[in-house]
Amino acid sequence: MNAERKIETLKGIGEKTKLLFQKAGISTVGDLLAYYPRGYEFYEVPEQISEIEEGECAAVRAVLDEGVSGRYIRSMNILTAACHDETGKLGLTWYNMPYLRYSLKAGALYIFRGRIKKKNYRLLMEQPAVFREDQYASLSGRMLPQYPLIKGLTKNMLSKAMVQALEIREYQEEYMPEWIRRSCGLCEYAFALHQIHFPDNQESLALARKRLVFDEFFFFLLYLRSLRQNREKNRTEFVMKPAESPETVIRSLPYELTGAQKRVWETLKQELTGRDVTARLIQGDVGSGKTIVAVLALLMTAENGYQGALMAPTEVLAVQHYQTICQILEQNDLPWKTAILTGSMSAGEKQEVCRQIKKGEVSVIVGTHALIQERVEYKNLALVITDEQHRFGVRQREALARKGRMPHTIVMSATPIPRTLAVILYGDLDISVIDELPADRLPIKNCVVDTSYRKTAYRFIAKQVSLGHQAYIICPMVEESEAIEAENVIEYAQMLERELPASIHVEYLHGRMKAAEKNGIMERFLRNEIQVLVSTTVVEVGVNVPNATVMMVENAERFGLAQLHQLRGRVGRGDAQSYCIFVHSADGEQIRERLDILNHSNDGFEIASRDMQLRGPGDLLGVRQSGMMDFALADIYADVDVLRQVNEAVKRLLEEDRDLGKEENRQLKVRFERMRRKQTDTLNL
Repeated sequence: MNAERKIETLKGIGEKTKLLFQKAGISTVGDLLAYYPRGYEFYEVPEQISEIEEGECAAVRAVLDEGVSGRYIRSMNILTAACHDETGKLGLTWYNMPYLRYSLKAGALYIFRGRIKKKNYRLLMEQPAVFREDQYASLSGRMLPQYPLIKGLTKNMLSKAMVQALEIREYQEEYMPEWIRRSCGLCEYAFALHQIHFPDNQESLALARKRLVFDEFFFFLLYLRSLRQNREKNRTEFVMKPAESPETVIRSLPYELTGAQKRVWETLKQELTGRDVTARLIQGDVGSGKTIVAVLALLMTAENGYQGALMAPTEVLAVQHYQTICQILEQNDLPWKTAILTGSMSAGEKQEVCRQIKKGEVSVIVGTHALIQERVEYKNLALVITDEQHRFGVRQREALARKGRMPHTIVMSATPIPRTLAVILYGDLDISVIDELPADRLPIKNCVVDTSYRKTAYRFIAKQVSLGHQAYIICPMVEESEAIEAENVIEYAQMLERELPASIHVEYLHGRMKAAEKNGIMERFLRNEIQVLVSTTVVEVGVNVPNATVMMVENAERFGLAQLHQLRGRVGRGDAQSYCIFVHSADGEQIRERLDILNHSNDGFEIASRDMQLRGPGDLLGVRQSGMMDFALADIYADVDVLRQVNEAVKRLLEEDRDLGKEENRQLKVRFERMRRKQTDTLNL
């Protein structure tokens, strides 16, 4: 297939450029075509200065006033200038672009394009692009793709390669059956590929995106159906007997399980003692107590002489689960041995743990992705539990399950998905919901504010720290970007050190750090050696820090409500009252209305439902709201109507042609089998 052609077969891609593409995850032409833009630059008609508003990205045709002046602040070169038209004046600021000081001429007419801010009651355009009129005219009305870039890989490289790739794939045979395209209003696949990368207009982009989102959901649901069919054909080798140790642990807990926890545990006991393979999702809001139910299932497995594995998304969380299980075993004088396996362990440590697992010397194994590596062999793996399913995806869960002989599977998720949607998205699993919070849990107090509240928030954080507590501050970026206006963790942490008392230790954390560095910072935060942690969303699924009482989220409008709720769940885990401060830097009625949902509710499922009702089909060019399920374009909240369409189409397709054997489904089956083989190959790596 052309899509399997190596990327280096394209003109202009040599050995060095090939390596850059591979770093971005692009090895074949097919990978390249699936490397979708993260947004588009739309070059609008220039406005008059009097018409522009704070928060918008605008273009103005204006005359540059006196020359550009410059200064240095903390090794950053900052240029400032002003421009005017017949309706008003506008300030201009550039960061680390010293050459503009000499290339821009006072009195000349330019088109300046950038995002508008208000500082000291005057409008300011930060980091504006500068065009001559003829340059801007050539771009006007066009939508230019903005791709995720890595160091060395430029927009020009990607665009040139993409044009060639689209020429190769232009006449690819359509694989989606005509009745599905017709009934669901889908454009042709070749058209969708062209328009997602180089759209003619907003309407064409919407058509293209719907088709590609439909396809992502379609193959995902087909894959889930195949998993369920495979499971239903098999009986389990691991029929368990009722166990005493879980009941002993329940009696020894310093709290009583909620009614919802008891119901879910009873369901699991019945399934684990039955002949069918268990495959169950335990869905519960942040702090609802899913982990203890999982531990009870692991103890039941161990008492029956089998092995159980718990896979967590981060090393710090894996360590915390491991310590919790060890503590429960010790307190209840239970004999089963537990081991932990993570990527940061030394080769010798890993080798010894793998030996113990293979020999069956350990009954409960906790770890990260290290649990699914090829060298890990289990003696009798009967139960697989994955924590925070959306951080792994179906493939990783399957990889762990493949380590055993059709083991029972339990998936835990705190992601707030309404049940009607969860039934579709977890189609291979039965669903249990823990819909109660512990009775002694204090509700988090929320507030939604604009950036003028920051100084007050910093004083509040300092007061909380003085009482012995800690705080998170979430920023959407790692480093400053020319393209996006958003707070960034590195500079924000530096600024915060100046704003807060010297006695408060501030650190930053982001996903680009090495695992050992991230783990070290989170462990120090857990020990209260760090009082304020400035972080990206890498802490969304993280360690339990009961001492943290404040969560402050900058640029809250850039996150989906489900993700904001997940972030909020990092606090409110101890005895003290906790607080969440959502700071929005862009204004607008819809932004305030969305964030106000969080201001009045701590119920993740209600928040997700109301978010879907409010936003409808979502913003084509906006940030993805869910950030889950490993989809490139699709978003389960913004695209809920498409997801429901797909569910009905897949259901009808399989009712009429369970094995996709009809001629009209031949191309669809070929594509699906190729995708499934690719997934299997990935699992076997």
